[in-house]
Amino acid sequence: MTYSKQHLDEVRQILEIINTDVIEEVVNLLSEVKSSKGRIFFLGVGGSAANASHAVNDFRKLANIESYAPTDNISELTARTNDDGWTTVFSAWLKVSQLNSRDCLFILSVGGGDRDREVSINLCEAIDFAKTVNAKVVGITGRSDGYTAKHANSHILIPIVNAENVTPHSESFQAIVWHLMVSHPILKANSTKW
Repeated sequence: MTYSKQHLDEVRQILEIINTDVIEEVVNLLSEVKSSKGRIFFLGVGGSAANASHAVNDFRKLANIESYAPTDNISELTARTNDDGWTTVFSAWLKVSQLNSRDCLFILSVGGGDRDREVSINLCEAIDFAKTVNAKVVGITGRSDGYTAKHANSHILIPIVNAENVTPHSESFQAIVWHLMVSHPILKANSTKW
């Protein structure tokens, strides 16, 4: 079997076992955020930061939900990192944005953060802050043992079918799932051009 065939076969396996009930749960939660005029704050690092930016576009343009990604403002991101450190870069940004109980923190991450391993602690800090203001927390990750999975109101797990491909599958399926969401009749407000 070629690697191309193997990789796409793994994608097929994920599609067959991903929990669509949880996706529907998140769609309903986001519908509540929308109806209460709340905002969605997408957080991600690395490839997931690029996905966060794309998701902001789609949720704003197609679902009419006010959405933001702190990583889109590179000047503030680097100033906060330089002056205060990487750990609080998201939580500090959310404080200035006056995150509140109508809002939702949407985590896009491979692992979802892990304090013990000191990985993506900035996501952990943001989740903790969101909890203090009763904001909703949802996430799409490739790990069931990460901070997001343990602390989110609702968590979409991208099933692991090959441990060596957790990162590419997790980041690829973030896009599949959020595109599903903005196309979902409950959230979709505007049509695409094509």
